[in-house]
Amino acid sequence: MQGRHQPGFWTGFALLLPITLSTMAIVLLAPILPGLLAEFAAVPGHDYWVPMILTVPALCVALLSPVAGLLGDRFGRRRLLVVALAVYGVVGVAPVFLHGLWPILASRIGVGVTEALIMVLSTTMIGDHFEGAARDRWLAAQTAFASLSALVFFNLGGQLGRIGWRAPFWVYAVALVMLALVLRFTRESTATPPPPGHAEAVAARFPWRRMAGILAVTVYGSVMFYTVQIQAGRGLAVLGLADPGRIGFLTSVASIGVPIGTWIYARVGRLPVARLLLAEFALLTLGFALMGRAGGIAPFLAGCFVNQLGAGMLLPTLLVWAMRGLPFAVRGRGAGIWTGAFSIGQFLCPLVVSLVSDSRGASVLVAFEVLAGAALAGALLALPVALRRAAPMPVTAPAMPVLHG
Repeated sequence: MQGRHQPGFWTGFALLLPITLSTMAIVLLAPILPGLLAEFAAVPGHDYWVPMILTVPALCVALLSPVAGLLGDRFGRRRLLVVALAVYGVVGVAPVFLHGLWPILASRIGVGVTEALIMVLSTTMIGDHFEGAARDRWLAAQTAFASLSALVFFNLGGQLGRIGWRAPFWVYAVALVMLALVLRFTRESTATPPPPGHAEAVAARFPWRRMAGILAVTVYGSVMFYTVQIQAGRGLAVLGLADPGRIGFLTSVASIGVPIGTWIYARVGRLPVARLLLAEFALLTLGFALMGRAGGIAPFLAGCFVNQLGAGMLLPTLLVWAMRGLPFAVRGRGAGIWTGAFSIGQFLCPLVVSLVSDSRGASVLVAFEVLAGAALAGALLALPVALRRAAPMPVTAPAMPVLHG
């Protein structure tokens, strides 16, 4: 890589940490939701509005990620990331001092807007600073790191929630630590200055046809990725487990499959994408089938683990697949569109599961069986391509960015 700045471990780590903020936005506050509902019980429609304190950031990410990518391409990724982290730390902590539901919701919209920028720009900058296998490893590590951080934030939120519902919001100040790391270990990156009129040509060359297929698979896979994390508690309740603490603990244990799946991907990720998707959708199919037909808690958790193993492999496969071959000038746009697609799948997940359950007049276990069929369809679609004697997908080498000190 050209320039004075040679990216190493601390550069990757500084860009890896911000991905945990998207997990923190929901998981950290989940244990204090009952306290929030009690605090604002006098507000009309509080049963609807209060849960949005947890969910509105994800909706902002889904809607604004493509815009975040465009802004990064236009104004500079590092510059915007620094601003976003600073603002995130302020609006994230704001509910500690705010009174009233509407000001708190407004601050959460601010969290969502800055979160969209942070997620897209940190991912894009990994693509700017690293190349080839190193880039793939750091992108894959985002999945494992986000999953492991969920375990930390869930327990941290519960412990701080014992002090009061405002206490967990102090954790958002960690964004300022991440800001310091980004300032210390990263540099702004730019491509070689293009000739006059080149911007229009680059825009025309954005790989819309290629990205369209990746985005479709991403939304499809995202619904399945989040099903266990969002719906496993309902399945355990159907099977007779009533203790919320135990439900949360067992779900988190089963979710260890995600970082293990990411670890597996790091060792097989150079295989052709179709073969990876075949294996991943096969694991999702088996996991959903075990969950849907489970007669007890142990086999249900086994199904969750197998499912999350496939999910942990699927997410880095989709992310690396999308980022490969994107030229520097449109890499932010590509990362933003992909992030938006993945967030849409997160938003659709509970709707899909509820729709299937309600339409069949059955428990959520039936929805898991239906999703097993959907995952099997994905595996069958990947099978013909996977059986071809194809070499691993080559990594297109974009123009090397120069990192300015």
